[in-house]
Amino acid sequence: MTARDLPVIAAVDGSAHSWDALDWAVEEAVRRGLPLLVVHVRPQARRAEQEGLRESEELLAQAVLRISRAAPELPTSTLAPLDYPSAALISLSRDASTVVVGSRGLGGFRSLMIGSNSLATASMARCPVVVVHTGRTDESEVERADAFPDVVVGVAADDSGGEVLDFAFEAAASRPGARLRLVHGWTMFSSMLSGGPVFDSGAAADAADRALAELTAGRCETYPGVEVVREPVRGSASRTLVTASATAALTVVGRRRGGESLGLGLSPVAQTTVTHALGPVAVVPT
Repeated sequence: MTARDLPVIAAVDGSAHSWDALDWAVEEAVRRGLPLLVVHVRPQARRAEQEGLRESEELLAQAVLRISRAAPELPTSTLAPLDYPSAALISLSRDASTVVVGSRGLGGFRSLMIGSNSLATASMARCPVVVVHTGRTDESEVERADAFPDVVVGVAADDSGGEVLDFAFEAAASRPGARLRLVHGWTMFSSMLSGGPVFDSGAAADAADRALAELTAGRCETYPGVEVVREPVRGSASRTLVTASATAALTVVGRRRGGESLGLGLSPVAQTTVTHALGPVAVVPT
């Protein structure tokens, strides 16, 4: 199976958030010319219940009908594994291009801004995970696309985020008219480590801007149609990313692959962004 064959996975559980995630996944699969795999994970507690299997089949049938109305030509398959939701999605992510989940499912507390399964999947999946938040009003899809064209990405001040930048540039290039906003949080200390001056905040900001330009120079040549805006911000980038997510088509953050085994999961900036965002957030393993 080649990268072009890897499906977009949409996780559904019947909640409004999961239907929003499915709609987003359909658009993404069509945009990228990829097949769609709709997954409903049957809870372990229902191992002996035929009712649980029947409910899963009915839910997946609803999903397929919804997809057929929006994108009748989209190659679609379904799967109903018996497992814990996050464990199943993490396992399936090994053979997926992207996993798309709603910010919350049917279980848990309504006061939570993100559900435990969504957070666990974003923290440990082997491919990018998009967490779809529903913090916007119900405009039509055309109005939404016109109003929220930008892709926003949090950029580290080193070369560890190559996959993050690649994902962000491709996401912007696939959305006509989208700008790519590069957000990087800098401090006087980080400026010193990168060789920049440390006593002049203006000079430190300029050094951060130059670092962003160097990191993205080659990709700007590869994607000449993408307008790039560099936004170095003093301090943590999380507030800027959360604010930007309200008016962005997609916000992208990175996650160091392998850190989950040590309990590291998401960085503070990534976790804050995923938890408090007002629009879709992509978490990309690096």
